[in-house]
Amino acid sequence: MCGITGWVDFTQDLRQQAATLDAMTDTLRLRGPDARGVWIDQHAALGHRRLAIIDPERGLQPMHSPQRGPGNRPRAVISYAGETYNFRELRAELRELGYSFETHCDTEVVLQAYLHWGIDFVHRLNGMYSIALWDTAKDELILVRDRLGVKPLFYYPTADGVLFGSEPKAILANPAVKARATRESLCDALLFLRTPGQVPFSGMKELKPGHWLRVRRGNITEERYWALQAKPHTDDLETTIATVRDLLDDIVARQMVADVPLCALLSGGLDSSTVAAVAQKQRLANGEEPLSTFCIDFVGHTENYRPDPVRPSADAPFAAEVARHIGSNHHNITLDRARLLDPTLREAVLRAWDLPFNFGDLDISLHQLFAHVRQQATVALSGEAADELFGGYLWISDPEARAAQTFPWLKLGAHRGLDPRALFHQAFIDNLGLAEYEEQLYRTALEEVPHLDGESAEDRRTRELNYLTLTRWLPMLLDKKDRMGMASGLEGRVPFCDHRLVEYVFNIPWAMKTFNGESKALLRAAAADLLPESIVRRQKSAFPSIQDPGYDQGLIAGLSTSIHDHDGPLKPFLDPAALQRLGAKSEAGSFSDLERILVESTERLNRWVDTYAVELDVRENRSL
Repeated sequence: MCGITGWVDFTQDLRQQAATLDAMTDTLRLRGPDARGVWIDQHAALGHRRLAIIDPERGLQPMHSPQRGPGNRPRAVISYAGETYNFRELRAELRELGYSFETHCDTEVVLQAYLHWGIDFVHRLNGMYSIALWDTAKDELILVRDRLGVKPLFYYPTADGVLFGSEPKAILANPAVKARATRESLCDALLFLRTPGQVPFSGMKELKPGHWLRVRRGNITEERYWALQAKPHTDDLETTIATVRDLLDDIVARQMVADVPLCALLSGGLDSSTVAAVAQKQRLANGEEPLSTFCIDFVGHTENYRPDPVRPSADAPFAAEVARHIGSNHHNITLDRARLLDPTLREAVLRAWDLPFNFGDLDISLHQLFAHVRQQATVALSGEAADELFGGYLWISDPEARAAQTFPWLKLGAHRGLDPRALFHQAFIDNLGLAEYEEQLYRTALEEVPHLDGESAEDRRTRELNYLTLTRWLPMLLDKKDRMGMASGLEGRVPFCDHRLVEYVFNIPWAMKTFNGESKALLRAAAADLLPESIVRRQKSAFPSIQDPGYDQGLIAGLSTSIHDHDGPLKPFLDPAALQRLGAKSEAGSFSDLERILVESTERLNRWVDTYAVELDVRENRSL
């Protein structure tokens, strides 16, 4: 998958800054363990860490164009992370236009596509990517991020240019950048929100999904090149089901192209099972070895499983059933409490994120799952985005969530007792202006939603919820998958994020998505011939969470130690009595999964401020 970084400065000679570029590049070594490369010119410097997936022997980066520009320099240089799944068709088209190629990798195709079509090349790419292109003829930098934001790309405008990187740590490695955070930074972390373009580090930004950035002397402009659009859906039900299946067959086939071992993550849910079944069918049709599949479990989890509102059933038995049905080579990765509480592992997870966002123990268990998978494969297919596309979340149909004037998952979380303010002094929460901040973000998100003329109020609201889920909830899941996977050098591919499928399904009416009264009925129908009936009918169950009171007690103890014994940076803002109450609940074994997330998020935020020596600016300021 790789990691990219770089630096543009129009007032100094960056050829004198090779050591700094090396430091920025090597912060990304986990993303790209196979090779490194740098390219430095007077005003531009690009770094690259490579995870070799296609054409491992060649395709080294940064890659130069064969065409020459001013001063006999390369006409353009690219540092690229990701995959362009239609690169073979693009290469054939460019060959007919007179271009030649020295490698079999998609990087060279993307570079030549830019040289031929200019910035319009972004409309021709199908894939997940973050791209940096330095155009020597125009003396400008182009940064591009894929439509759904599967691959990350951060940047930091300076007085005379820009710094950028696949992760914040690459930018922070430059001495010009200091780790600072404001009230808004803490609001995002406390509210479990991921605001497009916004980063907790002050001055740093994230290139939004479906956007490109142009950096010229004295000017930085960001422009959107892709957005969801509201269109009438004219296909009947039979045609719609067939189209969804045809798209999935094509998408999975494209995403299986790799010159390294490929596998699939398999939870036994509808989404991952569909991807694994399609992949296995294609492998067997091509006479290849059976697909390897991987599922996560915990010691004693299946035998002593306790259903909860979002996890009605344990994954492992269903995953095993799917594996038997499709004939995959299945692996169950079992974790225990001691490993998940290991301080060294928790530090590694924070360093992988760089940011104070978290999904509780899900981050840590996913990190460990990927570490085990990486021992046997370099690429993993998974089922993210199916719930977002086909309406698998409760909040799409829950009356309270539909009526709430906020992000629906926050409403459902509050209904189940998740209160991000619970551990903090009320004066601190009032100073942050948390409620006003949440309201502003919600209004801004709603203003983006496209609508069809003549939509009923119910259909209009459903479209809003679908849009919010795709643009404000899904990015958090994609971030988690990317950070935890790349921490082990594992490339995650997400077929349901193909923009063709997203555009098509976004406009399918809710009545058709649930044509028989079941959630995700459309996807169930499209995959019915691939899976056992028990999987087709299985109720959604969220990513597994450890069910061990000892883990909860360890969490509370860890937070108490870091806050009180080590004078943690959040100590002045936390309410000791609230922490004691949660400690008592953990001792009684009555800790809920949402209370666990609350403790995890507070502990993560505290460690983030401490580990990155973040300067906090939380002075009262009501100008939101």
